[in-house]
Amino acid sequence: MDYFNPVEVWERERLDELKLERLRSTVDRLYEKVPFYREKLDDAGFKPGDVKSLDDLGRLPFTCKDDLRDNYPFGLFAVPMHDIVRIHASSGTTGKSTVVGYTEADIQVWADLVARTIVAAGGTADDIVHVSYGYGLFTGGLGLHYGAEKLGATALPMSGGNTKRQIRMMVDFGSTILCCTPSYALNIAEVMQEIGVERESMRLKSAILGAEPWSDEMRRQIEEELIVSAHDIYGLSEVVGPGVSIECSQKKGLHIFEDSFIPEVIDPESGEVLPPGERGELVFTNINKEGLALIRYRTRDISRLFPEPCACGRTHVRMERITGRTDDMLIIRGVNVFPSQVEMVLMQVPGLSPHYQLVVDRIDNLDVLEVQVEVSPEIFSDEIKRLEELEKRIRDEVQSYLGVSVRVRLMEPRSIQRSEGKAVRVIDKRKI
Repeated sequence: MDYFNPVEVWERERLDELKLERLRSTVDRLYEKVPFYREKLDDAGFKPGDVKSLDDLGRLPFTCKDDLRDNYPFGLFAVPMHDIVRIHASSGTTGKSTVVGYTEADIQVWADLVARTIVAAGGTADDIVHVSYGYGLFTGGLGLHYGAEKLGATALPMSGGNTKRQIRMMVDFGSTILCCTPSYALNIAEVMQEIGVERESMRLKSAILGAEPWSDEMRRQIEEELIVSAHDIYGLSEVVGPGVSIECSQKKGLHIFEDSFIPEVIDPESGEVLPPGERGELVFTNINKEGLALIRYRTRDISRLFPEPCACGRTHVRMERITGRTDDMLIIRGVNVFPSQVEMVLMQVPGLSPHYQLVVDRIDNLDVLEVQVEVSPEIFSDEIKRLEELEKRIRDEVQSYLGVSVRVRLMEPRSIQRSEGKAVRVIDKRKI
């Protein structure tokens, strides 16, 4: 088998020794450096040196997304700001982003992790890695970019959009690995057909696809239309970004790089740790990160773990592809969207009622978000031009706040179904 780092094939005993050493060091350091964790660990009865075995992990406190928001922006950083060389951030439900920081050592660890994902997907130093994930505060683009460079491959920083140009660059530059969302991969295939670009004019061999849910049926379609081996990649900015796990050639679960992350699956209601093979909420503990390390971070993603070694030769635990979430977050073209974010925008626009729904669909292989909102009787009976101006204002303000384009439909008063219990805010029509 091919691997980028020999730790990927270590026997379990040796790997667990490394994990325990790094877990103990991380917990002790966070106790000393981060007031938030000192208080949490004190409450849990932990002092420096109390982590004696990996079994102690289950006694450590959880961390959740709200903890990052409550300590916005840099309250969970475990090093002084002059040691932070990079900041990324993701969207939040209350207007506050979740902010993550990296030291120079963190950047190198991250690059190593992503290089390992590229190798698992069939990449080598001879490849041209076409990165169509977004660059900027989103971790996707720069994560894959640095990983490609760490591998010694050629990184092509295309970012998203301008699909015809992307296709032209793939043909002209000989891109061999495509990195993007699965829906965008299908969009690329469609545009190729529209403009008459033959697949034989490309050198693509592999696709590293993530940032949104997708199915095996979608994988088959991508592999048939682009003639590539499509691999699911998983990551989240709070833990590191892309590079937490990846499918190998076997495509029987995503390998989690346990030398940097200790995974657990818990019952989302009770917090009880579930045995391997049972489906629940994924939890990760950083054990190889300086700037921002999180203890038992609750991802809200639903999966299960498979501890058996893979036929590829890697020994690290595998996770099932994400099957859903425990909260109401949507992932639209790689961007996290919460209904409460949309509500915040809508409620600042005069003439709108508090009754709305978000309808998500997949049209021409791209995710489409439609915001349906009721207007007041006076607005609804207004002239068409005024209604069109209102639609445009809502569309522009939602896009400005969320960073994702939406459609807007103004609804007649009382046309959105009422609920006696929790309001149904999201209708997801995607078949994933």
